[in-house]
Amino acid sequence: MDGSGDLKNAGPAQIYDGPPDYRVVGRHGVFPETSHDEIARLNFLAHMNRHLSTRVAPHVKTAWDKRAEPRLKAESGAGAQTRHDVRKALLKDPMFQTWSALRRMTMEQRQQAGRWTTIRQAEQLAAQARTLTEGDPRLELDPKLPIPRYVSAVDHHCMPGSYHKELFPGDVSGAANYDHAIFATTGGMLGRFSDGGGHAVAQWVRKNLPDFKPRRILDIGATLGQNVIPIAQAFPDAEVIALDVGGPMLRYGLARAKSMGVENVRFVQADGSDLSRYPDGHFDWVQTTMFLHELSYASMRAIFRESFRVLAPGGIVLHVEQPQYAPQMPLFEQAMRDWDAFYNNEPFWSTLHEIDLDAYMVEAGFATDRLIHGGVTAVVDKDVFPDAADDEGEDYGRKAAWHVIGARK
Repeated sequence: MDGSGDLKNAGPAQIYDGPPDYRVVGRHGVFPETSHDEIARLNFLAHMNRHLSTRVAPHVKTAWDKRAEPRLKAESGAGAQTRHDVRKALLKDPMFQTWSALRRMTMEQRQQAGRWTTIRQAEQLAAQARTLTEGDPRLELDPKLPIPRYVSAVDHHCMPGSYHKELFPGDVSGAANYDHAIFATTGGMLGRFSDGGGHAVAQWVRKNLPDFKPRRILDIGATLGQNVIPIAQAFPDAEVIALDVGGPMLRYGLARAKSMGVENVRFVQADGSDLSRYPDGHFDWVQTTMFLHELSYASMRAIFRESFRVLAPGGIVLHVEQPQYAPQMPLFEQAMRDWDAFYNNEPFWSTLHEIDLDAYMVEAGFATDRLIHGGVTAVVDKDVFPDAADDEGEDYGRKAAWHVIGARK
């Protein structure tokens, strides 16, 4: 596979710790039914993703060190100056080509497998969601809401229809696909209900802001609410708003929350760049989780400005994301993290991770000395699922560990 015979002993020996079986995944009232064959597909894809990250990706680094980088230096006389130089050099290497092709294949197959499961039972899922949500004032949909181009123009991470596509009135099949098959991508690292990120954020707030008692919490780009539900559970006296532009995600999200016994979340269809429905200082906490990388510059700036406006004095805003491309991050790592921008339908990923988010926060109105920086790692059931904090490997964007950037007003 290495193309030259010099990579056979690349990298240290590793003990393979595979993902748990899909059948331990948590189920709720609108969770899709899965057959034996569908479970087998998802298990295969979860194991393939783990294999690519633990067994194959280290060889790409060796290929860079031993083959691609020396070739680049010989050709250019200077070596890599930017992450783009690294990526272009790796594109010529068979090891990177193999890893990249397999990674893209698993993402496409994950969407095909998950989509098939939900399409075959789309009417049943819609009926279940309708039974749980019809007439509930906690679901506020706006069918006339313009879908921003940064959503409508892209099938994010190969997901057909992105977050907003509705195949028929009341459809929730896209949301159900997102919910039940993310296991194949994460290998269970987000926990039984794929909510390890939300639990991590709630835990971080309780640890670092022990006296913080939010009354109103806003989660922007909430999709089906898997990251905001743990926050609602951690702060049961708070009124929580899960806001997104995708109606099917919100419809499914409320049904999911209610079937899990979570009653203090309202699901609202709106664009985070226009929060005019809410007065100044309305929220104590504004939150996004792995959402900034799907925004255009203009939308991000508008969301930051609106977040500042609707935040009460003393309130916090937290954005959870993969790390920025700081100067101390090796160019090879930057190039590998950039993979999603070029090959996984995440066109804003690359530019998001190179901008100065601190400057954007200050531009929105936050004081420099009030900025918040931290880190969180998915909180999961260690008896069943692997804990990302104990994983010493790096999958350049898949690992369930994130940076926190925010501010206190």
